[in-house]
Amino acid sequence: MSLDPTPPRSDDGRLLWSRSEELTGFEALMWRVEADPRMRSTVVIVETLDLEPDWDRFVAATEWASRVVPRFRERIVTPFLGAGTPHWALDPDFDLHYHLRRLRLPEGAGTPGLFTLAEQIAMTPLDPSRPLWEATLVGGLPDGGAALVFKLSHVLSDGMGLAQLLAGLHSRSREPMTDKPQPPPPSGPPATLSHEVVRQVRSDLGLVGGAARSLLGVASSLVRPDRAVRDAVAYVVSARRVLSPPPAPPLPALAHRSPSWRFRTLDVPFAELRAAGKSVGGSVNDAYVAGLLGAFRRYSERRGEPLPPDRLMPVTLPVSIRREEHEPGGNHFAPARLSAPVGIADPAARVVDVRRRMKIALGEPALESVEIVSAWLARLPGAVVAGFGGGATKSNDLQASNIPGLRDDAFLAGAKIVRSYPFAPLPGCAAMIAMVTHGDTCCVAANLDAASFTDLAGFEQDLADGFAEVLALGRSRG
Repeated sequence: MSLDPTPPRSDDGRLLWSRSEELTGFEALMWRVEADPRMRSTVVIVETLDLEPDWDRFVAATEWASRVVPRFRERIVTPFLGAGTPHWALDPDFDLHYHLRRLRLPEGAGTPGLFTLAEQIAMTPLDPSRPLWEATLVGGLPDGGAALVFKLSHVLSDGMGLAQLLAGLHSRSREPMTDKPQPPPPSGPPATLSHEVVRQVRSDLGLVGGAARSLLGVASSLVRPDRAVRDAVAYVVSARRVLSPPPAPPLPALAHRSPSWRFRTLDVPFAELRAAGKSVGGSVNDAYVAGLLGAFRRYSERRGEPLPPDRLMPVTLPVSIRREEHEPGGNHFAPARLSAPVGIADPAARVVDVRRRMKIALGEPALESVEIVSAWLARLPGAVVAGFGGGATKSNDLQASNIPGLRDDAFLAGAKIVRSYPFAPLPGCAAMIAMVTHGDTCCVAANLDAASFTDLAGFEQDLADGFAEVLALGRSRG
């Protein structure tokens, strides 16, 4: 899957990325659900580098990025008296020194030590009074290599938006670019009580206006009452399916939950994964999900829970609902819930069944209803929101994401980016596994609940075996 075009720039050179002052209803919901520490929406992207960048050049590049993308200098502000929805505002005390860190791995720690460090960074909460990101340059990897551990809140953007962001910030050459735009630091007036009141009234009127427009749409459809009733019933039934957990019960082997995260990775050749899906009429994403399900089937069986062929498991996949009017960045996705065929041992049959179920999930008329519901839920007390959010996600065994990536060489302060692993948050589910295509390689990043997966080494092998049997389809039928 290739990356969407790089976000456009303003006249002064800033990226036109995630500029809205308002949080969407879904973003506000993600922010407030963090009243429960287990629902934190921390994302960690680990980029491995072929050499260790010069520190001063790295600092200068990050300072430049904070001017090109003003969101890096903004924090979330809670409305006065806690009423209404939170919003973005410039941090008057922005301090780049706080957000940048430099560490060196102990001798012999190697790549496993890097991901152990990344786990610890991910489980440490972001400071909510500051812009929601941190960047740690890690030295001491084998053969003179290094890594960037970029930590941020999911509230900033979804996977597609982050891919757009990195496409706009990463260089295409090792040498410094002398023609880069140099916008001044973002500036704005300090927040005042009157400004906050006006902003909140405007936000509330927008929410009510949206509901009113929906009602007017319903009223206008009464010109054809038979069609209106049929469409309305279909939408309500669809919304119930979209907003309800999938009917498949969780796997007993993954029953326990904790606040502890563990990271595992796998590299998969993109061309082979695409060929595997195509060999049975599926897509890269169908083959990807089928590979994951193969790993879960193997793990469950090794843990003493063999699965019958008709066994299903609850899986959620984010689906982009971006439209032309949406600016790059931000969060514009809906959760597609499905009961996934984890019990099918034949990888070809599994890919075909995944494709069939995904078509049904993507065809739901009410897929975007999550955005509508979120806008209202976000106004509830934080504890209530956290309880709702946890109940909606803890029944999932797996949340899986497939993110477009950079297909051409990219560089960070003179260092070539070798791999990019996106570890998404673990909001109550047993596993959150994301895949980004970097060059010719699909980088699979698994964030696993340490209580759910008590045999991490075993699951790492299961993951490799699950993809191996799917990749074999493309070779045997090519």
